[in-house]
Amino acid sequence: MASSSTPGPAVALVHTSADETLTGEAVALDVQPVGFFLRGLGCLIDMLIGLALLIGGGLLTMVLVQGGGLPESAVGIASVVLIVVVMVAIPTTVETLSRGRSLGRLAVGARIVRTDGGAAGFRQALIRALTGVLELWFTFGAIAAVVGMFTPRAQRLGDLLAGTASEKTRTRRLPPPAPGLPPGWEGWARVADVSRLPDRLATRVSHFVRGADALDPAARARVAASLAEAVRPFVSPVPPSDAESLVRAVSALRRDREYRALLLENDRAAALTERV
Repeated sequence: MASSSTPGPAVALVHTSADETLTGEAVALDVQPVGFFLRGLGCLIDMLIGLALLIGGGLLTMVLVQGGGLPESAVGIASVVLIVVVMVAIPTTVETLSRGRSLGRLAVGARIVRTDGGAAGFRQALIRALTGVLELWFTFGAIAAVVGMFTPRAQRLGDLLAGTASEKTRTRRLPPPAPGLPPGWEGWARVADVSRLPDRLATRVSHFVRGADALDPAARARVAASLAEAVRPFVSPVPPSDAESLVRAVSALRRDREYRALLLENDRAAALTERV
């Protein structure tokens, strides 16, 4: 008896690195997690503020007791309420209303987000605050430090339970756009071959083109001549021109062709996904 089998549904595997966040739509976001020491510094700032509130609340309780505004029998209850407010209520409220920020995180340029990249809400803030009573306050941050050292994004125990992580809110400026093809080089660009240019040399050329305007004229001419000499064996045809124009043209052409190739690859991947 011959048996027939039908292929099952295709399964797409998405591989993410430690610096990527996988959303619910299986899209990998390139985010910048906050490092262990910056997280520790932000946490220390928040704990110092909380400690100041505890001391201030304790002094206020003593004043009320001495002034007769609070009976001595209520001191224990007031102390418990103060601890709950400072360690749980305030962190939960601040983190919920500020969408994952606090004074300590503002100082280090960080915020708390869900591991899928979305904004953290009340539930995540409450879980983190309740866990923080043990791992931050009762153990002076020892549990948080140990757990953070062995997690890819320096997550503490509260993050693991709440499904959150800390990401940077301050990022470096984007580099200025690279110059395009020099005028008059359009005909050469249609027939030129720069595919054999080594990646390391192409990187040096790109760095020079981006920063050439800031160089001293003599140094600029010297570097351009050196790069043009290194580029010529990998370019065909080599037009008669000055060194800097050649270097700029090769850089622009290689960048544009790599960009078009990337777009074509994305289109092919999208077409295959639609067929599946």
